[in-house]
Parts: sequence; C-alpha cells; structure tokens
Amino acid sequence: MDLSLAIYVLAFFPTTFALDNGLMKTPPMGWLAWERFRCDIDCRHDPKNCISERLFMDMADRLAEDGWRELGYVYINIDDCWSSMERDKEGRLQPDPQRFPGGIPKLARYIHDRGLKLGIYGDLGTHTCGGYPGTTLDKIHTDAQTFADWGVDMLKLDGCYSNSTEQEQGYPLMSKALNATGRLIAYSCSWPAYQGGLPPNVNYTQLGEICNLWRNYDDIEDSWDSVLSIVDWFSDNQDLLQPAAGPGRWNDPDMLIIGDFGLSLEQSRSQMALWAIMAAPLFMSNDLRTLSNDARAILQNKVLIGINQDPMGVQGRRLLKEKTRIEVFWRPLSDSASTLVFFSRRSDMPYRYRSSLGKLGYKAGNYKVYDVFTGKTMPALTDTTNFTVSINPSGVVMWFLSPTKLWGREGEHPSLLHNHVEEIVHPILL
Repeated sequence: MDLSLAIYVLAFFPTTFALDNGLMKTPPMGWLAWERFRCDIDCRHDPKNCISERLFMDMADRLAEDGWRELGYVYINIDDCWSSMERDKEGRLQPDPQRFPGGIPKLARYIHDRGLKLGIYGDLGTHTCGGYPGTTLDKIHTDAQTFADWGVDMLKLDGCYSNSTEQEQGYPLMSKALNATGRLIAYSCSWPAYQGGLPPNVNYTQLGEICNLWRNYDDIEDSWDSVLSIVDWFSDNQDLLQPAAGPGRWNDPDMLIIGDFGLSLEQSRSQMALWAIMAAPLFMSNDLRTLSNDARAILQNKVLIGINQDPMGVQGRRLLKEKTRIEVFWRPLSDSASTLVFFSRRSDMPYRYRSSLGKLGYKAGNYKVYDVFTGKTMPALTDTTNFTVSINPSGVVMWFLSPTKLWGREGEHPSLLHNHVEEIVHPILL
C-alpha cells in the first residue's frame, strides 16, 4: 500500500472511543515485576528479590533517581502474588502482612512522593493465576473501591479461573466500577488473550470503549524465541489489530525484557525498536538496580522513546518480508515524519540490504534521515536514491525520516539536527 494512502486510511478509519478517563493518550511507560521476579515470595532467603514492598520501593527509587521518570517511565506495577491468601473480615483484598507490612496505601504514598504512579494486579476469576484471591463478579465494586481508597493509579485485570461468560460481564463492569470511584485509574484488560486475540471472538470496538490497553497474546518469556513469536503474531494479524490502537487504547505485546538474561545486545535493540513501531506500552521487567550500561542506553534512547510516544498514536506495520530473511517495518508519525526499521532474522553474518524509499512506498521528495541507534544524521535521500544498510544478525537498523522542509534553513549546521529530531518526536523533553 502507498504510504500516503495508508496514512489517509488510518486517519479516517472509524474510531472507537477510549475509556473516558483521559489517561494514556500515549503508550504508558514504566516498570512491571512479573517477567523478572515472577512469584518469588521467599523473603526469608531472597529478601532483595521477593515480591514485597521493599522491591517496589527499590524500583521506585531507581525510576526517580536514575533518569527514568523524566523520560516517561512513571508506572511501578505490582503483578500477581502480592495479596494475602484470604480477604479481610469485610470481604476486601489485603496485602500479605509480612511482605507488605505498611500496606498498599503506604507504598502508594512512597511512590507518589517520587512523582510516580502505582499499578496493581487483579484477576477476574475465583483465583489469580498464582492461586491468590480473585475478583469474582460480586466483588468487582468492592475491589474497585478498595484500589481507589489505596491510591492505586492503574489496574491490570487478568482472566485466570474465569469463563467467557464471566469475562463478557466482568471486564465492562470493572470499567464502570473504576469510573464510579471518582479516582482516575488506568485499566489494562487481559480479556482478548483469553479469547484468541482476534475478531470475531474479540470485539476491539468494545475494548476501546472500556479499556486503556489490553493484552492480546501470550505472556513474554525471557528468550529471543518468545520475542519473535510475539512479533510474528502481531505482524501476521496487523490488518485486524492496527486499527484498534490509538490514543487512550493500546495493543499490548507485553513487557520489555531488555537487561535480563535471554537477549543479546542486538536482540535487545530489536525488541525496543519493534515495540516502538507497534506503539506498544513500554513496561520494563528487569532489575534496575543492576542494569548494564548497554541495556540502559537502549531503554533510555530519547529519540526512540519519542517515536514510541508520538501523539498521533498510529500503530506501525510490517511492509515487507523478504526471502533473504530481512523484514522492513514502518510507522507514520506526526508532522509528516515516519520511522523505518530494517530487521534481520538471519543468524549467519551482517547482511547488506539494498532498496530505495520509493520501493518502500514513499512519495516523491527529499528526506532527511537520522539513525536512531548511532545518533548520526545520514546523507539526505530522495525517493529514487538507492541505499544500502548493513544489518547485524537478529539486529535492526532504525531510521527517523522527515521531509527536508521540516529541518530548518537550507545549509543549517548538522549539529543542530539532533535537536530537531527531539523537537519533532519528543516535545516533553524540551
């Protein structure tokens, strides 16, 4: 599809109306415990890493003190295994008293005092996936009010131990219950993941009306194969999934595992680039206390974050899947800008990929090109200029492109081009 036509189609696609809370107009960013720390509740033998208030306070300190908050990483999200095995005498959820001795309100205050937001986990079923008390239909209003009273800013509602009928009733009901509390609480629904992720079983119009984001597919694991399976599923089904996303309503391919154990440096760059293309939520699941400098550089790349956070909110797509095992992804951005990702699925050696912007669907014109990972301005291209990019195995080359008219006066000093990139793709940094 011609890119100008694609932008027109996306702009005028019948829109859905996001949950009326005004939240998450760009993909949310933050830190989430699950992939890295799972259901580690052994605080006696593993006090630094168990699911406890200490872990979440540590991560809040790191977001606040190590430059993450200023880049947009503001959510600290508790996942499963935080609660007591029993509700209190009044039927309310309660945290495990040994692991959260101060209670969730104390933790919320600690996080809010650092300019951050607290997310919590629930499950629309008899039990959570980890076996803790769930939120059955009769407990939805109670739990929504409890979360609001505690100062929670986001709820992820899973779907273990529930059936399709209960999910059809419960997910919309929780949306209404959260709104009724009077507190602005972002709402992440796992509903689609339990219904196969695709229409007709999943009604994305309805989801856009009740949820701010939703999990569509399998949980990510700390492996490259897991990342590839997620990318493949979202790309193979992009025509169905892409129109559902937009400001306040996001497809969620799951957590960033950059800085853990399963990805190489090249693969880490690839995950970050492809999540930015997909306009995905950026929830890191790693140990921020021991993060390597290489992982930090990827996750704190300002231009890449700016691309992810583009206010137009259009999810990108895979343009080409070559026989050479090179894939090309594209995303339209505000102010006539765009981004391209050249992705290698090869495992042998760097591959020299040749093409032109015209072959990739760009209309006639002159384009400035900025390499997102090297931080260098590339030679200007016309739509007919042939170019070659060298892509490392399982790696990416990521470009930010804009028509030359957006880059200031003719002959402007190249050192100013990086500032122009930030002005275009990440205004909040100014």
